[in-house]
Amino acid sequence: MSSTEGEVRVGTSEFRRINVALFCAGFVTFVTLYDVQPLLPLFAQEFAVSPAVASLPLSFSTIALALGMLVAGTVSETYGRRQIMTTALFLTSLLAVATIFSHSFQSLLMLRLLQGLALAGVPSVAMAYLGEEMDGQAIGHAMGLYISGNALGGMTGRIGSALLCEYVPWHTAIALIGVISLLLSLVFLKSLPPSTNFRQRPFRLRYLFTSLFQHLHDPGLLCLYGLAFLSMGGFVSLYNYIGFRLLAAPYSLSQSQVSLIFLVYLLGSFSSGVVGRLIQRFGRPFMIRLTLATMLVGTLITLAGSLVLIVVGVGIFTCGFFSAHAIASSWVGRRARTAKAQASSLYLFSYYLGSSISGTAGGVFWVHFGWSGVAAMITLLILAAFGVAALLLRMPAVE
Repeated sequence: MSSTEGEVRVGTSEFRRINVALFCAGFVTFVTLYDVQPLLPLFAQEFAVSPAVASLPLSFSTIALALGMLVAGTVSETYGRRQIMTTALFLTSLLAVATIFSHSFQSLLMLRLLQGLALAGVPSVAMAYLGEEMDGQAIGHAMGLYISGNALGGMTGRIGSALLCEYVPWHTAIALIGVISLLLSLVFLKSLPPSTNFRQRPFRLRYLFTSLFQHLHDPGLLCLYGLAFLSMGGFVSLYNYIGFRLLAAPYSLSQSQVSLIFLVYLLGSFSSGVVGRLIQRFGRPFMIRLTLATMLVGTLITLAGSLVLIVVGVGIFTCGFFSAHAIASSWVGRRARTAKAQASSLYLFSYYLGSSISGTAGGVFWVHFGWSGVAAMITLLILAAFGVAALLLRMPAVE
């Protein structure tokens, strides 16, 4: 049963329904966001564009998502968490299905831009819903399952679209993923209980800008936003262009074989789950340095010519990134004194802004310098992250 305050407890039917719904929400969000990432070489070939331009279908979505999340949480306080998430999931699924009619690069970019805007209605709103409806013990379980849905959706989208493209055109592959997403959106709608602790309030644009302004004047939060921008920029750049490298000689792998590299996401998900215990033992300062160093080592290993070492390097980099992201994102909640949801939205904004800018800039390095150029750019981003982390660790802690 639920607690006297109306919060959902572990083991109740409401707890199970919320877990199913939020898992589906996380899965749909990331399967539709990242299903184009392994297809960038196909876009470059079919539309006769450079790798940097071919990355725009992903970059358009992530920049729209980043901008949309700045207001999504505030809008959901007026129209309701459940309503905003439901609308977002159905819209992104329908837009994915509509991709079957997309036969030009311009129409693809427009669809992806709209998908990013739609998806902004899920991540920060889902976290707000869980914070309002679950008790202290239940929220940890539910958030873990929601993040698992994120990771599984991202991995499935990347691998699934590439495998489907072995048999059907890319726009049909994305549309099929949209059909699956529609079905899961229906499960979400049926499973998620109505909000019981939600308190509606009118939309105030002034409050939105006031809280954003306050967070942007906290040097510690600015450092954490910088870490999000730099680390995510390196992460997306690596995965955007490793496919171009492995499709070319001397590896000459197929599209489906290259997509299997996304299985290392499982290692990343495991490492982000373990890092919480390591923080308790070694502390945040040591762990943030260690995770960034792990990313750097992984990047350097990918410079090897051996396919096995390249995969090992990608795996090590991925473990470092997921762990660094887990540390920095949780640090935001501890650092922000007020309007914590807005602080988290700014962190996610920086995270996806880094994805958009660096993910496209990496294409320029790939064209002019090959993989060594991409690795050099990622190395510079990580070194900058070390500098930002050093600044952060000099500041007084806020607990």
